Amino acid sequence: MAVYARISQDRDGEGLGVRRQVADCRAEADRLGWAVAEEYVDDDVSAFSGKVRPAYERMLEDLRAGRRDAVIVWHMDRLHRRPVELEQFADTCQRAGVNDVRTLHGSIDLASGDGLLMARLLAAVAANESHSKQRRGQRKMAELADAGSPHGGGTRPFGFEADKVTHRPDEAEVIRVLAARALAGESLTSLSRWLDDSDVRTVMGKPWRTPTLRQLLLTPRIYGMRAHHGVAHAPGTWEPIISAADGERLRVLLTDPTRRTNGTARRYLLSGLCRCSRCGSVMASVPRGEVRRYLCRSGTDFGGCGRMAITAAPLEAWVVEAVLYRLDSPAMTQALTGADSEGQDGEAARLAAALRADRDRLDELAAMWADGEIDREGHRKARARIESRVTAAQADLNRLTRRSALDGLVGNSEDLRQRWESLNLTRQVAIVKAVIDHLVISPATVPGRKGLDPARVQPIWRA
Repeated sequence: MAVYARISQDRDGEGLGVRRQVADCRAEADRLGWAVAEEYVDDDVSAFSGKVRPAYERMLEDLRAGRRDAVIVWHMDRLHRRPVELEQFADTCQRAGVNDVRTLHGSIDLASGDGLLMARLLAAVAANESHSKQRRGQRKMAELADAGSPHGGGTRPFGFEADKVTHRPDEAEVIRVLAARALAGESLTSLSRWLDDSDVRTVMGKPWRTPTLRQLLLTPRIYGMRAHHGVAHAPGTWEPIISAADGERLRVLLTDPTRRTNGTARRYLLSGLCRCSRCGSVMASVPRGEVRRYLCRSGTDFGGCGRMAITAAPLEAWVVEAVLYRLDSPAMTQALTGADSEGQDGEAARLAAALRADRDRLDELAAMWADGEIDREGHRKARARIESRVTAAQADLNRLTRRSALDGLVGNSEDLRQRWESLNLTRQVAIVKAVIDHLVISPATVPGRKGLDPARVQPIWRA
């Protein structure tokens, strides 16, 4: 039988919460006279976020394969906090003939109507509890952002003391130099090298990398603004390190889509789509010699486990066939049924124009605040109204853009198959991303096997 334990947050990194769960579950197994074959532990992993839980996924595979005949868990909310996952778990147990799911609060027979009803009620309660906690947290964060107060907890920002308000003089001067040199045209790579040569480290004591440096220079905090949801929201309660005008110039410079990005990724159809089943990290496109691969990379700039790799060419070929099959499936037709394609181009153009106009208004608003033409409260109210429109318009535009990638393709995959190689990579990627949200890549079941093992790949289709 299996013991499963999970905790959402392990703040001290010591795993005490899951160890206590495992100990209690083992004691229950001893009381029942059950032999524990394996402990499946997901430490510091939420069951509500929808992210991959490696140990949970491995347990499901063992249940399907008949290697486990029962499950003990401290409480059902350790297994699931989303009703959809409960249904998948119940279906797996039913197919595998596993009826014994025991918690420290009683046994639940998923094969019986009453047992399944009880499990569904517990999952609904857990989901509501998570939603309520999330709403309270979001409301608190919004209140802090409106007041311009610094975000509580976490590591101190570079350039500031632990209170996140007081400048740290040496680091603040580094930020001023970086901003000036970036605005003068120096590359982030060159600036990272300068930081390394000057023995300047990040707050965590690590060498600077270009993504980390870019994030620092784009942070509204350094020009005195409180960020919320990744954008400048309201004037902060601290003094700026650089001027608001320079902060805006950096934003325009570093978000310019014409800036050169990683050219290697353009050779890969599935860049950004592959997820490692072991740790949930996005797999990078990394060649080994002449062989293109997707790899879960470990190290400073990556943070993956480094234990998952898959050859790109056969995976991409398999995914293309899966996408073509999906385009002719009833599920895809149903997903787009009722959609009014007539006038979508005009609607997309209108939304794009509205987005540009509102973003220009945000820029004007920042300049007005910097020049003292409006006060903090006026800035906050105006920005909230504009950002609300920007968020709604961006969501609508994303929906239309994703759908437009499939215009004329649903139910017509044979024609697309004939034309696929003639399409440029940008067009191919757009079609794949319109159909697939991401791919979960699992370890090889037969080491050394040539070609692709389809069992390694789990497509997560877009709704």
